[in-house]
Amino acid sequence: MDLSTQLAVITGATEGIGRAVASALGKAGTASNVSSTVADLKREGIDAVGSPCDVSDAAAVGRFAEFVRRERGDPQILINNAGIGIFAPLSQLSLEEWDRLMGVNLRSLYLVTRAFLDGITRSAGSIVNIGSLAGRNGLEGGTAYCASKHALLGFSKSLMLEVRKSGTRVIAICPGSVSTGFGNRTAKRANEERVLSPEDVARTVLDVLTLPRRALISELDLRPTNP
Repeated sequence: MDLSTQLAVITGATEGIGRAVASALGKAGTASNVSSTVADLKREGIDAVGSPCDVSDAAAVGRFAEFVRRERGDPQILINNAGIGIFAPLSQLSLEEWDRLMGVNLRSLYLVTRAFLDGITRSAGSIVNIGSLAGRNGLEGGTAYCASKHALLGFSKSLMLEVRKSGTRVIAICPGSVSTGFGNRTAKRANEERVLSPEDVARTVLDVLTLPRRALISELDLRPTNP
């Protein structure tokens, strides 16, 4: 599928996976809406606008959706990438930390997707939700994070069934370890050179979006070859 006429909205696009996805889609011809990386993207020759947004706040998401429509119109692609990681044993995890993680990782899925869903279904567009292999497995110290990513898969599966008859595709991509500064873990991995890069995930997003319209990869696990 040709992306040259597509408008994409990407959450969490200021660094890591989101930044790489914004660059990859921009180079493929989409106009990507990002936050503080707009100037960098424009230097790369990518048509981009952006606005800061607390994706866990309903009013902020509403203002962001109005900004996008005012600046560019309805998007055909939505990349739900915003996420945080807080890793601690449950006995040490505060309610504030739990709520903050669920707000960004899960509540935002509902708020942002609802804000753009009508326009995306009208155009038979695509929604890509960036999950994690932690959405399939447990992880010591990851009760909150794993719960949010398990929920993302359930959200994606159900939404796919709701909108597929309009030609809209919903895709969940679950990367394994990615070399970013994600989460509150500070120890450097011994296998840093062998884990995935943000560009690997971005390439995967591009690949699933450019499949023929008749084809849908609803879920995809992306693992390091030899971690």
